[in-house]
Amino acid sequence: MSGPTQEKLLEKAKSLPRKPGCYLMKRKNGQVIYVGKAKDLKARVTTYFNKSVKSPKTEILVTHIRQFEFVLTETEAEALVLENNLIKKHSPRYNVLMKDDKSYPYVTVNHNEDYPRLEYKRRVSRKKGIEVFGPFVWGSNISEVLRIITKSFQLRDCNLREFNSRKEPCLLYQIKQCSAPCVEIMDKAGYEQDLKDALNFFRGKGKKSLKILKERMLKASEKEEFEYAAQIRDYTSVLEEFLEFSQQKNVELDSPTANIDVLAFHPGKIEIDIAIYMVRNGILLGHKNFHFPTIECQDDIEEELMGFFFQYYSNSHDSFPDNIVTPFDKEKNKLFEDALGSLFNTKVQAPGKKYLGLSKLAKDQASEHQRVRMTNQDSIYNGLNKLKDLLSMKERPVLLECYDVAIFQGSSPTAAQIVFRDGKPLKKEYRHYKLEELPEGNNDFAMMKEVLSRRMDNGNLPDVFIVDGGKGQVSMFQEVLKEFDSDIPVAGIAKAKSAQGTEERLIIPGRSNPYILTKNPPLMRIIVQMRDEAHRFSRRLHHKGESKKTFNTWFDGLPGIGPKTKEKLLLKLDKSQDELRELSLNELKNYFDVSEKIANVLFNELKKEDA
Repeated sequence: MSGPTQEKLLEKAKSLPRKPGCYLMKRKNGQVIYVGKAKDLKARVTTYFNKSVKSPKTEILVTHIRQFEFVLTETEAEALVLENNLIKKHSPRYNVLMKDDKSYPYVTVNHNEDYPRLEYKRRVSRKKGIEVFGPFVWGSNISEVLRIITKSFQLRDCNLREFNSRKEPCLLYQIKQCSAPCVEIMDKAGYEQDLKDALNFFRGKGKKSLKILKERMLKASEKEEFEYAAQIRDYTSVLEEFLEFSQQKNVELDSPTANIDVLAFHPGKIEIDIAIYMVRNGILLGHKNFHFPTIECQDDIEEELMGFFFQYYSNSHDSFPDNIVTPFDKEKNKLFEDALGSLFNTKVQAPGKKYLGLSKLAKDQASEHQRVRMTNQDSIYNGLNKLKDLLSMKERPVLLECYDVAIFQGSSPTAAQIVFRDGKPLKKEYRHYKLEELPEGNNDFAMMKEVLSRRMDNGNLPDVFIVDGGKGQVSMFQEVLKEFDSDIPVAGIAKAKSAQGTEERLIIPGRSNPYILTKNPPLMRIIVQMRDEAHRFSRRLHHKGESKKTFNTWFDGLPGIGPKTKEKLLLKLDKSQDELRELSLNELKNYFDVSEKIANVLFNELKKEDA
């Protein structure tokens, strides 16, 4: 940032009120690049532009700031809530964003049905009469546990249509895995008792139900039903593991219905790891893990984490806890509790003696999760930092964009824009471009120029452009960017054959030899996934356009290749016939995601063409 500009911003910062609120740092074009909160706006914002010591990340941020705005709030807690809303709205480049892409499983029971069953759900509907347990996160093995509980207590596993249409018991009844309520062999009262015993595993009373199963096992042995007894024995061993996990000795709770989240973090030199342990109905459901670079912290680490955790709860679709145990001090916990009051009522507290065991478990989880990731060089940021070094950038890239143009015989040209943030897909920013059909046919330069001219007008440009192609495509992309006076770095991804087989290479301008991506697995995963996403996304629109036209393909008229199969093949197709001939039968089957029968037809046709 130039001297006069910084002096001007410093003077403005000194005029701010000494009140709580939020501030929005902006580029020259008005794009919001950072949102922060402050107990004292004047004191906080002034530190950005005076000569005080700053973190490396803040130093870089300040070089991009050309203007800022502020919004007053009544309290610091309100500022935390507002900060979260502004981050959601603007997705600022320099804020740590909470993103949990995973969809965690639940167990649901619809008590509105006469004979309810236990169901495994990824998305739940919280309606009257539907009981929901979960979410079950890493470590609970809930899919297997649910299957075994259903069989152990001989609950129905069929859907309502099958249940209502059955006239006689199914095979599961014969092998003692269902009590056949469909034909009323088991009466309603008996079924409801079995259901209650089964649900004890999710209500913190699993030991009671485990005892019931063991009694059944003994009775089966006495009747010399040894196969059934052995079956129950195997089931109980899995359920004992589940109870050992969910009711660990160091988890001491007030009641079997306790709903608690325990938050912990481990600040490493390179990254900060977060672990959230979840207890619902007195059962430890598992944990969630997050991590981000230590250098991303603009403020005190605990201040940043509080904002992160508030993002987490404001985005959450899970059941909210009654208590949240944090590693923060009393003052920060009060601030966090006041802010969370806008979302749900909960008590925020330090571990104390009561939750010391679970708090230590969560902290160890954060530490070990980081250690294992670093040992195996499995960090997204490891990959992005390598890209920074390869492209001689001053800071780690956050936003990456990849483009792919799809053409069929010069017609229906389309392009796909794929956006990744911090190494993960940002699908709301994906874009399709329908391009103009050129009279001369394929003209990659003209089409890429059309795409970029439309893209450059939209602002919020990426840190790096990724191109699907070699040196020619990268040079072409750079030439187009020069016409827009842009110096955004460009890299290409291309496959090449080597003695070891096909390898992925990163084409870097000014570097004589490509970078072999297998040298850095995290970077390879990011770049290859972007390229594959771009292929898939561009061809989806392209084939939609082409489906309105009539054209022939090499697999027209082959046995079993009807219109629907043809459309499916076209959606997957991004290789030439020569490339397809190099694939084995199994590789061809997986490539097109078709049955073995169809794969055989295609394989034989390609071999025929080869002959």
